[in-house]
Amino acid sequence: MGFAFFFTNIMLGVGLAMDAFSVSLANGLADHGMQRRRMCLIAGTFAAFQALMPFIGWLCVHTLAEQFEVFGKFIPWIALALLSFIGGKMLFEGIRACRAGCDECAAAAARLSFTALLVQGVATSIDALSVGFTIAEYDIVKALVACLLIAGVTFAICMGGLFIGKKFGAGLSGKATILGGSILIVIGIYIFLKGILGA
Repeated sequence: MGFAFFFTNIMLGVGLAMDAFSVSLANGLADHGMQRRRMCLIAGTFAAFQALMPFIGWLCVHTLAEQFEVFGKFIPWIALALLSFIGGKMLFEGIRACRAGCDECAAAAARLSFTALLVQGVATSIDALSVGFTIAEYDIVKALVACLLIAGVTFAICMGGLFIGKKFGAGLSGKATILGGSILIVIGIYIFLKGILGA
């Protein structure tokens, strides 16, 4: 495991973390009072999924390669459905609260539920399953190290997204919930189009 191995997998982590970064940004916008502990939970959840998915992909390549290839076609659809659901829910809650008045609007920056966080984690990392093909030649030790590198990079990038979102979310007040929901839907459409068009 030389420099090329670490550099390659760190760069892979950066690429994979971009969707999670955008969602972290949306989460920060929606909750500008978020505590450091909660930020670590959100970033840690994304990092865990970004590590888990490539490893599951690696396992599938070494055990169920043919079936995994068929499943891969559904990944863009799954990501679109999950992110559209969470984003749509945020949009609905934000619009409803803003119609009720400014106080309600400010309160609309609701704390992300753990279930919604898990859905976001799956939606932003499911395309990382295909990375199992990229690291297929690794033995199990190298595969685990690669996944941990991806997780570390994702954690750092997501913390950055949360900090940026918090900073700008404070100025947007409750309207940030609407913006955050819109961002999630756009990310879902982007992942879908990227997967379908092979971009």
